[in-house]
Amino acid sequence: MEANLRWVALTALAPVAWGANYYVTHEFLPPHSPLYGAALRALPAGLVLLALCRRRPRGAWWGRSAVLGVLNVGVFFVLVYAASQLLATSIASTVMAVAPLAMMLIAWPLVGERPGRAHLAGAAIGLGGVCLMLLTGAGTLSVPGVLASASAMLVSSFGHILAKRWNTDGTDVLASTAWQLTAGGLFLLPVAAVVEGRPPALSPSALLAFGYVALVATALAFTVWFTGLRHLPAGTVGLIGLLNPVTGVLLGTALAGEALTLQQLCGLALVLAGVVLGRPARAPQPLPAVREERTHPIG
Repeated sequence: MEANLRWVALTALAPVAWGANYYVTHEFLPPHSPLYGAALRALPAGLVLLALCRRRPRGAWWGRSAVLGVLNVGVFFVLVYAASQLLATSIASTVMAVAPLAMMLIAWPLVGERPGRAHLAGAAIGLGGVCLMLLTGAGTLSVPGVLASASAMLVSSFGHILAKRWNTDGTDVLASTAWQLTAGGLFLLPVAAVVEGRPPALSPSALLAFGYVALVATALAFTVWFTGLRHLPAGTVGLIGLLNPVTGVLLGTALAGEALTLQQLCGLALVLAGVVLGRPARAPQPLPAVREERTHPIG
């Protein structure tokens, strides 16, 4: 039980960092360069992790790194960057809170983790809290922004569960994270050059912001997130991800001057209740199909 709580606490660092990332992107990064913004987030983070692990992909991991790099980095980072610019910090992070349900449904066929009653109840309660935070009736929402955020949620949910499935072969989490971040950054750079032309000029504050985005919200956050996916059920990790909108709402209120109503406070309480309810009571036991992947990895 204590070990599970340690993994929960470690994994929680990721959604908190991502929730703060919406504010940093919205306030300090150039608004019209999502491709360069995503590339400058991914590639430095991947190179730092590569320098730490000093390992290259082998065998099937060349192809896996490319696939995960496109899903979890290339497509996801661009969509998140666009959503952060088009939506208020609180709303951009809140839309992503449907991820727990998506991760549970995707994890069932891909890694054989059938969602338990506690996970489903926690997801339902957390989603209810998200609705309270989001559906305030105040102001207008950017439809492209909401679509970008929802698409980012679906892409990342599938990519994260795919990474969980493939990481059952014993590959080091730090190395696999470094490979997909580097692959995603290398994929984004030429696309950004063709679509957006010259890189945007960056002010000192933008450079500092990119430092946070690359090192904390990417290198650190993705490493602890994939570590959590290896040691915890996908349903639990998805519920921990609800701390993303909680962080986004609180930062949007404290730093960006976004109003926090009583309704949203009740929503925050429900989200936290959902996270607590869905925590694992014991270490997850892999199903036979998942154990079999350790000796017969699927490419």
